[in-house]
Amino acid sequence: MTRRIYYTDPTCRTFAATVVRSFEHEGRPAVVLDQSAFYPTSGGQPFDVGTLSGVTVLEAIDVDDDVVHVVSAPMAEGTTVRAYVDWRRRFDHMQQHTGQHVLSAAFDRLFDNRTVSFHMGTDGSTIDLARETAAEQIERAVDEANRIVWDDRSVAIRFVSAEEATRLPLRKEPMRSGTLRLIEVPDFDVSACGGTHVSRTGQIGLIAVTASERFKGGTRVTFVCGDRALRALRAHRDAIAAAIRVLSVLPAELPAAIERLQSDGKEQRKTIGRLQESLAVHEAARLLASATPSSGLRVVIEVIEGWDAQGLKSIATALSASPAVATVLISSASPPIVVVARSADAAVDANRILRQLIERFGGRGGGKPDLAQGGGLNAPPGEIVAAAWELLG
Repeated sequence: MTRRIYYTDPTCRTFAATVVRSFEHEGRPAVVLDQSAFYPTSGGQPFDVGTLSGVTVLEAIDVDDDVVHVVSAPMAEGTTVRAYVDWRRRFDHMQQHTGQHVLSAAFDRLFDNRTVSFHMGTDGSTIDLARETAAEQIERAVDEANRIVWDDRSVAIRFVSAEEATRLPLRKEPMRSGTLRLIEVPDFDVSACGGTHVSRTGQIGLIAVTASERFKGGTRVTFVCGDRALRALRAHRDAIAAAIRVLSVLPAELPAAIERLQSDGKEQRKTIGRLQESLAVHEAARLLASATPSSGLRVVIEVIEGWDAQGLKSIATALSASPAVATVLISSASPPIVVVARSADAAVDANRILRQLIERFGGRGGGKPDLAQGGGLNAPPGEIVAAAWELLG
């Protein structure tokens, strides 16, 4: 059984230990130490990394009563090692996990809205709340959580029996029996947890919610703490500053400027669509005039420049209004868009032709015997033209 140093001293960065077992874990070298400060993935918190006498610890895994250290090279049993935990990663995890306790407690105390799950990601973390939560409630909970952060309250670790735990105001029912490890923020939160935490709430720095969404009947809240909050602020600042420069507006005018751009873009797309519909008839007439006769059909296979998918369909539909026409139109863009069509009296299956092109060049699409459309074909337009002639020529 590994003695877990982080249970009582989460600030431990370096320690001496003995390799008591050396083996392979899922094809990778691994060791078990007599004691370890490396936190293994558990309870929504990722594992620690670091070194054992210069050998890299790639992952720490909780296996039964042991912490398994996946390492970059095999190590002999009985070896005494000097271990170093990557403190930057560890402290980041401590900030996020303690911040989660405080934020979850704020939702629970203010709105009786329980946290049902927690996940710590690389850039942001999430809590899933049991009920849907209004934006105003999220802001109130964030304000309350940061009040506790700035109070710089102690974050205590203590161990109690399951019987003692029943007499304590735990925020949620413990998931395990026996001796429980409790994390306590005085007069605010008591939770059973095996993770690593800062010693005072002030070390969390700041709790910021960056997003929220409905999720499984409740609300998923994305948040960042400490250094992550600082990095998120800088990223938002840089993105907003760049948008302000491009649009030449004041910060407060940015939302309205974006709305105008979206509205203008929508109107422009409508205008382009109307113009393409008008031009499609003339383009179809031009193409039909140079169509190639083949097996009683007039075949049009062309690369069309400057037309989108809807425009190609408009041209193909206009061509199909004439009798005995089979059409394959390919956009000049990369990857090409392909539209296949035929007249009502033409003995050609447009969808079958498209499927054959997709089987040869990849991509996806589909349609009906008279009109089919595909995209993502992995070939230059000229090669698609040659293949289409093989199928229709």
